[in-house]
Amino acid sequence: MRIIESAREYDALLKENRSVFVDFYADWCGPCKMLAPVVEQIAEEVKDVVFVKVNVDTTPDIASRYGIMSIPTLIAFKDGQIAGTSVGFQPKEALMSVVNQAR
Repeated sequence: MRIIESAREYDALLKENRSVFVDFYADWCGPCKMLAPVVEQIAEEVKDVVFVKVNVDTTPDIASRYGIMSIPTLIAFKDGQIAGTSVGFQPKEALMSVVNQAR
């Protein structure tokens, strides 16, 4: 899964893709580490949504746009607009319902 390195890259991604699922995380975050394999599994199964990760420590400007206070925070976008969100560790089924909101 691609890790976004800059706000410019992030903005272009949202503009160029109809359906995007963003995992806001940090390397030190335990729940983020637990959630990562679940998100990666979903990304392999769902081909019509672009999955990316945003590290809140290295690109805090992106996280601050959405007022992210807790991680992991996952946001599904459809046509550049927020279609669904999830905060904290969630089971695969719950994440799939958020992903489906972006489709």
